[in-house]
Amino acid sequence: MTRRADLTLLILGFILAVVAGLVVTLGSPPGANRSSGPMTSPMTGLLSDPFLQAPTPNTVRVVWFTAFPGQAHTVQYGNRPEAVLATTRPITGLQEDADSKLDHQPPETPTPRPVWRHEAEITGLVPGERLPYTVSSTQADGTVVTRGPFSLAPTPPRGQPLKILLTSDHQLMPMTAPNLQKVAETVGPVDAVFVAGDLVNVPDRASEWFDDSRGGAFFPALQGRADAVLTQGGTTTHYHGGELIQHAPLFPAIGNHEVMGRVSATRSLNQQFNDPVPRSAALKLYQTYEEVFNPTAEPTQKRQWIIDNSYNTETYEQLFSLPVSTVPNPERPEQTSRYYATTFGDVRLVSLFATQIWRSPDIKPNTQGRYRERQADLNNPGAWGYGQHIFEPIQKGSLQYQWLEQELASAAFQQAKYKVVMLHHPPHSLGDNVVPAFTDPVPIYDRTPNGDLKAIRYEYPLPQDHLIRDLIPLLEQAGVDLVLYGHSHLWNRFVSPTGMHFLETSNVGNTYGAFLGDKQRPVPPTEPTADLDRFNAAYYLAQGDPNGLAPVVPTLAPLSDEAGNPLPYIASNDITAFSILDTGLGEVRSYYFDTRKPTSDVVWFDRFALGQSPTQVEGG
Repeated sequence: MTRRADLTLLILGFILAVVAGLVVTLGSPPGANRSSGPMTSPMTGLLSDPFLQAPTPNTVRVVWFTAFPGQAHTVQYGNRPEAVLATTRPITGLQEDADSKLDHQPPETPTPRPVWRHEAEITGLVPGERLPYTVSSTQADGTVVTRGPFSLAPTPPRGQPLKILLTSDHQLMPMTAPNLQKVAETVGPVDAVFVAGDLVNVPDRASEWFDDSRGGAFFPALQGRADAVLTQGGTTTHYHGGELIQHAPLFPAIGNHEVMGRVSATRSLNQQFNDPVPRSAALKLYQTYEEVFNPTAEPTQKRQWIIDNSYNTETYEQLFSLPVSTVPNPERPEQTSRYYATTFGDVRLVSLFATQIWRSPDIKPNTQGRYRERQADLNNPGAWGYGQHIFEPIQKGSLQYQWLEQELASAAFQQAKYKVVMLHHPPHSLGDNVVPAFTDPVPIYDRTPNGDLKAIRYEYPLPQDHLIRDLIPLLEQAGVDLVLYGHSHLWNRFVSPTGMHFLETSNVGNTYGAFLGDKQRPVPPTEPTADLDRFNAAYYLAQGDPNGLAPVVPTLAPLSDEAGNPLPYIASNDITAFSILDTGLGEVRSYYFDTRKPTSDVVWFDRFALGQSPTQVEGG
């Protein structure tokens, strides 16, 4: 089959996709729900407690959500007699469907769920001073719903000791609420929360943020209002999470679970989430669509069509108020919060958008995975998944990389005492999700001797890992102290030869395991199969960190294997871990809690100081 024939297949596949309803019609407004009438919410009160966002030296924003538009929404703070009026807007993409876990019967098909977001900017604050605040929402019948008092403060001044929670991959997992509850009980109030992605599972499903009936939705767990039930060894324990973000600003990064795939009114939210394609693929489809269906489309319509038919982070961006970055794009200047930087006390936090769609490592013919397309889809490019493709480019020369270069050269970054970079994808890990390399999939078309396409497979050349080849050397040169990430649902850490620390602290729920010793990751076979030719085995390491660092054994109380050997990781479905950056002490402390022993103490198992040499760090 020739390349021209492949292009013909692409066009035919696109037309089939249109007929099948895999793409939306041009002209839908940005962020609009593509399904019929709204679902009536049973909620009559607030959908969340308030939480803090976007602090500055003299201001902070208070945000909360309701199931009703209301007459007025206000914040009363300090001893000021007048309340601050909040601005209100709907969250346009939130829905529920048959897979939603609700206290009432969910709708059979994706159905919009009304959610309103309220935000008040609190001004005139003094650095270092904390004030009480209360939020109130007035319903249509005049009923006033009030929550508080809580406490707020602006960005802390330099030199103020801070305790910052470092966490990731909450995803409504059974141990997330116990984890956050133990944070509150062990550390007390924290000053900020850094979340390295994967806040929920399906970002457009409203209940995962607010009121999933299993009791562990994102906001309730971080606000001490969850009701997650764990039964271990015959003992049932209710966990409520921790009252954290009512008092401390939340700074997230985008993980793969903050990204929705191709929009469709006919498929479930899970199906939409699992069906993103690269922007480049959507652009090719659009060029065909424009020629056939709409040759006079406006640029804004074209842009929205491409977004709707590739992937989007619209719900995430509407939920949070984060620092705004100016993208150095001469063709189309843009401001974004998908990646950002901010100063918080002695910390300069740089949050990156570095993640890719998760695809199955299975290579069976019926799998649309990271290493192959489904056999049945070979002649239907509209159904291709394009492997485990990257969402936002971060390689050298990309817009995000150029922005990062400017940030690392800024006075705000260079003058910070502690420099922290947060992203979702692991540069170094013992987990499964560090393989394959973080690079653009290289498609390889396996053909029969007569030229017929027998398989499409994807390679990920290890030397072309964008994080290791481009990002990490840039961070090393800039003197970054700590790189925080998640994705594999475990705790492990590493130190580079220059002393830069890497921490993966995402074992707050289920784990995918640590691959060290005899345990091996699922990697492509080294021998050809019936329809797949040979993979390059050098690209896919089944054990250890594929990028060459040795894991650091916890310095205080490591767990041990059956032979009594200390383990350099925590990968457990019973033991949950969390980490705290203590700027007063200049160190990161990590703790674990064994949920099988609900009355047991939290164990402080690791500590390391920022700015020390690798030898000093490993020695405690």
